[in-house]
Amino acid sequence: MKKEIFFVNSFTDQVFSGNPAGVVFYEHELSENLMQKIAAENNLSETAFINLNSNIIRFFTPTIEVDLCGHATLASAFIFFKFIDHKSKQVKFQSKRGILTAKESNGKIVMDLPRDLPREVKDKSLIQSAIHTNIKEAYKGIDDYMVIVESEEDVLNLDLNFEIIKTLDSRGLIVSSSGKDVDFVSRWFGPQTGVDEDPVTGSAHTLLTPFWAERLNKTKLKAKQLSRRGGELFCELKENSVLISGNASLYLRGEYFL
Repeated sequence: MKKEIFFVNSFTDQVFSGNPAGVVFYEHELSENLMQKIAAENNLSETAFINLNSNIIRFFTPTIEVDLCGHATLASAFIFFKFIDHKSKQVKFQSKRGILTAKESNGKIVMDLPRDLPREVKDKSLIQSAIHTNIKEAYKGIDDYMVIVESEEDVLNLDLNFEIIKTLDSRGLIVSSSGKDVDFVSRWFGPQTGVDEDPVTGSAHTLLTPFWAERLNKTKLKAKQLSRRGGELFCELKENSVLISGNASLYLRGEYFL
């Protein structure tokens, strides 16, 4: 059996930057076990599998399945528009977190993702010991913890203990601050999912955007993720969702053989 596979760099218009995702569209059923093995073999932070008959999308890290992934949704939409249905300008994927809509607009892909709700966390001590940086505020969303630190330099210069981060009862940890040339910056860490640091995490911005929209009193924000590869996101807060826009760049189109 052979099937087509794509590697796409999300939230960038250049290869070797942004966040790489694997994308597989298929017609005949793939088992969950096989999807996980393919994702592990790809060794990217996420591989998305989309059933062409139902538009059901599933996301796998090298070690587990997760319910929502922004950059792999963007990558999947990019491949759908470019190779699956050239005439379409919008696609709706069915995920474990509900309908994920993506459309082409002004040269970017705009995703409509379910909005998360930051809930304040009082005890910051464990996370404090994991990042060795003073935490101003701490919150938790559906998937991740989010902590706010003093400055962009603090986000860049974290002294991390991944073994402690791995013990958090969450998908991962977001560290964020206001930005110098953007509205806010962040980094995302998830050793408990097999991804120590994700280059650009779209789904984390469903939690970050509501927080910074309220703090900055604006609904349209520009964000930057300060990983080594880096990436830019354009976010807009809606009543029940967050619009996240970005570019994508195709790195690889090939076939895998089983």
